[in-house]
Amino acid sequence: MVPHLRRAFNAAFTEERYQEYYRRLCEASRSKIEFRVAESPIFLPREFRDEMVQSGKDIIGQLLRPEHQRHSLAAVPPEYDVPACDHHPLFAQIDFAVTREGSGGALAPRLIELQAFPSLYGFQLVQAIEARRFTPDGGNLRFLLSGLDVDGYKALLRGAILGEHRPENVVLFDVDPPSQKTSPDFWVTEDICGIRAVCPTKVEKRGRELWYDLDGKKTRILRIYNRVIVDELQVKKISLPFSYTEPLDVEWAGHPNWYFRWSKHSLPEIDHPSVPTARFLSDFDRWPDDLERWVLKPLFSFAGVGVKVDVTKADLDAVPLEHRKHTLLMKKVDYAPVIETADGQQSKCEVRIMFIWSDHEPKPVTTLVRMSQGKMMGVDFNRNRTWVGSSAALWEE
Repeated sequence: MVPHLRRAFNAAFTEERYQEYYRRLCEASRSKIEFRVAESPIFLPREFRDEMVQSGKDIIGQLLRPEHQRHSLAAVPPEYDVPACDHHPLFAQIDFAVTREGSGGALAPRLIELQAFPSLYGFQLVQAIEARRFTPDGGNLRFLLSGLDVDGYKALLRGAILGEHRPENVVLFDVDPPSQKTSPDFWVTEDICGIRAVCPTKVEKRGRELWYDLDGKKTRILRIYNRVIVDELQVKKISLPFSYTEPLDVEWAGHPNWYFRWSKHSLPEIDHPSVPTARFLSDFDRWPDDLERWVLKPLFSFAGVGVKVDVTKADLDAVPLEHRKHTLLMKKVDYAPVIETADGQQSKCEVRIMFIWSDHEPKPVTTLVRMSQGKMMGVDFNRNRTWVGSSAALWEE
């Protein structure tokens, strides 16, 4: 999207250099990365970067209004209603499709997804560092927001995750962490913050306290960096040694209720030029005639599970009545093929603006990028393609 940077990158690209980039990423994350890593970063024009950041701030501003905060309470299922939810999330992500206004017009961001759930704050740092190393004259490019440098970013992330506690009393929760595709992020987070990734099935409950095994020593958990996806608990019928609904003497680095409260459930309530129309199925008296312009989305799906891009009336009729208040129709967004690849193809992309709450406000800190040549962005929907997958955004200052 910055032509001279794209030309220079494509001219220097070789498969050998890409494999070295991937090798360094695996080394930096102490793992074999199982998701696809794209062959290239994207190069953002400053003005477009700033437009996405400001749109993200505007949307969060609407979500913080008292009327929306009250509305969001209804999104939390009673069986996962964790006590003592705070007044705002600790982390927030706003995903924008990169589109164009009209045929060949100006770049325009269009919201695809939002969540108040931790993203890959560890891995994305090392991916951006290695993407910059991989790019000709990359040392002159930037990837952090709000004036942060790498040390400042790490300090901000440590403060958010650890709070006032020592690393040994803080854990990252996810189900069977080594098996997760996102596990590279867990190991980078451990390197930055000193915390271990722990499966919640392995903890011990003592009254209101939770304990875990740290190198053979029983250790009290005082704060949890929550990365557990409720969908996985449900699908795998996982039983935990504690209940989410009971009061526990722990703090949450990312209170679990925000996974539900700021989500697709919020989209019909947001009024912003970058946000496409979204409506619950339960709000329709009759289905739209132009279904080719809509996408069907379950409220709480992860990595694109259950999303239908080519919607039919039969698909809508098949949604049980009791599920229609938990399912959205959202106006389709046309991703623009804005990335010229070294092999003559064109890739599309979406950019996640990543926020951390700091000094009583949401601070944009960095970005995460997905590249695609299919109908959907997730890496699972772009198998056997090149110049797709996980990436980073770089820009000139």
